[in-house]
Amino acid sequence: MSVAFLFPGQGSQVPGMLHTLPEHGSVRAALEEAREFLGRDVLELDTAAALQSTVPVQLALVISGVAVARALIAEGVEPTAVAGLSAGAFSAAVISGVLKFTDALRLIRQRAEMMSSLYPRGYGLAVIIGLTEEQVLDITRQVGSATDPLYISNVNAPRQIGIAGSDQAMANALALARSRGARKAIRLRVSVPSHCPLLEPVAEALKKELAGIALEKPRIIYVGNITGRALRSAAAIAEDVCGNVAHAIRWHDSTAVLEELGCRTFLEMPPGHVLSDLARDAFKEVRAIAIGKTSLRYAARISAPQSHA
Repeated sequence: MSVAFLFPGQGSQVPGMLHTLPEHGSVRAALEEAREFLGRDVLELDTAAALQSTVPVQLALVISGVAVARALIAEGVEPTAVAGLSAGAFSAAVISGVLKFTDALRLIRQRAEMMSSLYPRGYGLAVIIGLTEEQVLDITRQVGSATDPLYISNVNAPRQIGIAGSDQAMANALALARSRGARKAIRLRVSVPSHCPLLEPVAEALKKELAGIALEKPRIIYVGNITGRALRSAAAIAEDVCGNVAHAIRWHDSTAVLEELGCRTFLEMPPGHVLSDLARDAFKEVRAIAIGKTSLRYAARISAPQSHA
């Protein structure tokens, strides 16, 4: 059976996330590569205080994802496909072979800095569970306005829909969602309105930056955020990596494509577990594991070809 690597996005971060990565030579090498490129001790990125800022969060997520994925590959786990949610897409692009690790760090730093500067306060993300995409879209149309914009930002599952916009619009939308039967309607630990047209300037700036970066042909299938489809060219992957910040993420579709590609083992890189939970809920026949909740050795053992004989 085939293996998919999943890379979580912002909202999954936890203090100490880089300090608790598996002890492995590939992890140490990735941390050192990131330290040399960034010119700072990367273990300072995961303190509780640092993680209050978007820039350390996104850098830490990309570093964590690449480090652990490289360790798994070094242990003989070869993914058939990779998919990353939002910032996690940069790690996925590195492991697919399209982006160099240092280029991904440069791009994600620019992305996070621009996101923070455009919307330093008053905006963010929320999630509504128990309503359909159509129902949530109706809420955004009722609540959103020119002064308090609101958009669908994520379709994580058929009845788990993310929204992005102003604080006031989200508060109104969450109250309306609860009145219409949502099981849960809550704000997320994200302080910027990701995955909506409000961040189009960030996407455009990333595309210009990426134009000067040499891309490689992907060695591993990359499943995109924007279309939720398998992407097999460097240009298509670059478009998805840059553009996902300004478009709704079709994560449920991405998970379905991974399953259609024959992936039956889903390994989610630390520190996340939401993506593996979603995969397990959507497809009962797949084995979905959050590396942060188990050991690297166990994940490698159950993913090895002989374990499926």
